Amino acid sequence: MDNLEIANVFYRIAAMLEIKGGDRFRVGAYRRAAEAIESLGGDIAMLWQAGRLRDIPGVGQAISTKIDELLRTGKLDYYERLQEEVPLGVVELLAIPGIGPRTARLLYETLGVQSIEEVEALAQDRQLRNLPGLGARSEKNILEGIYLLRLRQQRIPLWKALDTARQIAESWPEAVPGIGQVELTGQLRRMQPEVSTLSLLARCQQPQAALAGLSQLPLLQAVKLKEESCAEALFPEGWAVRLKAATPDDFGTYLVLETGSEAHLRELGALAGSLGLALDKEGLQRKGEEFEFAEEAAFYATLGLPWIPPELREGRGEVEAALKGELPSVVKQAHIRGDLHCHTDWSDGHNSIQEMAEAARSLGYEYVVISDHTKSLGIAHGLDEGRLAEQRAVIERLNQGYSRFRILHGAEVEIKADGRLDFDDEVLAGLDVVVASLHSGLRQDARRITARALSALANPHVDILGHPSGRILGQREPSRLDLGRVITEAAAKGVALEINANPARLDLDDGFIYQAIRQGAKLAINTDAHSIEELNLIPWGITAAQRGWAQPEDIVNTWPLEQMLEWLRMRGKGGRRCELP
Repeated sequence: MDNLEIANVFYRIAAMLEIKGGDRFRVGAYRRAAEAIESLGGDIAMLWQAGRLRDIPGVGQAISTKIDELLRTGKLDYYERLQEEVPLGVVELLAIPGIGPRTARLLYETLGVQSIEEVEALAQDRQLRNLPGLGARSEKNILEGIYLLRLRQQRIPLWKALDTARQIAESWPEAVPGIGQVELTGQLRRMQPEVSTLSLLARCQQPQAALAGLSQLPLLQAVKLKEESCAEALFPEGWAVRLKAATPDDFGTYLVLETGSEAHLRELGALAGSLGLALDKEGLQRKGEEFEFAEEAAFYATLGLPWIPPELREGRGEVEAALKGELPSVVKQAHIRGDLHCHTDWSDGHNSIQEMAEAARSLGYEYVVISDHTKSLGIAHGLDEGRLAEQRAVIERLNQGYSRFRILHGAEVEIKADGRLDFDDEVLAGLDVVVASLHSGLRQDARRITARALSALANPHVDILGHPSGRILGQREPSRLDLGRVITEAAAKGVALEINANPARLDLDDGFIYQAIRQGAKLAINTDAHSIEELNLIPWGITAAQRGWAQPEDIVNTWPLEQMLEWLRMRGKGGRRCELP
């Protein structure tokens, strides 16, 4: 069993216990172990063979014994016994937006429901509204949730899609001799947060031979030749795959055509027309004469353009900007000076404050914000006022050992159901950085959830709005938050909007990043790291920022330590703590 398979066992155990109404700390323990196993940098089997399973954050004696059983036998007796009480079909009900553990248990115990299809049929027949705690509105929400789930299943989170597409890109040349290069194209190359099709382009002398050999790839199913140089196939999960082959002389042409969005290609086509050229699915032409381009840069140069980065090819005016020499100099990883949203083992993180600080220093950062959860988020062991004061003392002591590096004391403060924050103003004023976030009530109507966010932004102690939409790619749709109003208010109040770099979130979405920049709002690219390994997720946030045309000056954590401390002083934060030693 690999890391993901073992992690999924523990995710399901956590869900089964939750459905049974089990102890929330036990549920949390299994879930944290699953997260740690899923995010491991190496093969768990190697740790197992070395007798080091308990080196994994969140893995104690009980869970390490279960991992040992899984790796030795390929099964787990405890997991199988749980399935007798809570079948896996009942666990699958939790994938439906609007169905939580209690509702899943109710449906199973009262109606014997064990599949999404059964829930859908009962809801359509109006058989759910009379169950305790439900009603006609809940029934409607469940049907809407099933619809959203099906839409979601057609979209693949970028991190999953990239991993799969790279497997195909590596195996294609191995199966078919003569392929010199395989590039990811389409939504993958543009780094869209979710993709509907895995698109790849191969450079080879004989495109037809390259496609004919696709049937030899065990990764692909239902391979079908669509046209002379293009084929379609399915990945075993049912994901659509598009495979194109081009000769070396035309590779640049098809890399442009296969990468750009429809809107980007329309912009290129309009420009080509103004130059007496034509652009179609075969490339650039003049009076029937086709141009050949081995490299993309030559294609763009023929239109009088510099090379346009793939992340910008969404039809947002990038062609006109390129013509004027006004393409953004987008933010890069080297610009990042610190991370403003990190968790430790004081709440639901896996590492100590010092370990997180040292990991941040090793990345060349000048500062890191420790922003553990607050008391209302009990499942994450949120901090109350007393523990927050204890944590501040630890941070102040650690800071005495640093000169040009600073641990800033923050908190990810819960925005409660009525819009109030988890701490009063006196406590908030004592923090260096306040990240306000919505974790509960994400399915509230647009008016109520927007009012909560606006209430938080109105608090002068709030510095950052964390993962604003609340989405989790492939699992949870964005909330109904009116992000247009939120962006306008954030810009007016000087509150930074977070670009959460966790690849499961990528929140803000790039479209809202683009909008925020044009309204003058500031942004912060944070990892929301719960372990030292997750501090390395920052490139995902960089990519999202680039897609939204963000430049270094738009991102507050590109600022050096002195400028960051000055910003915090201007916001009335930290007192003497926000001064250089």
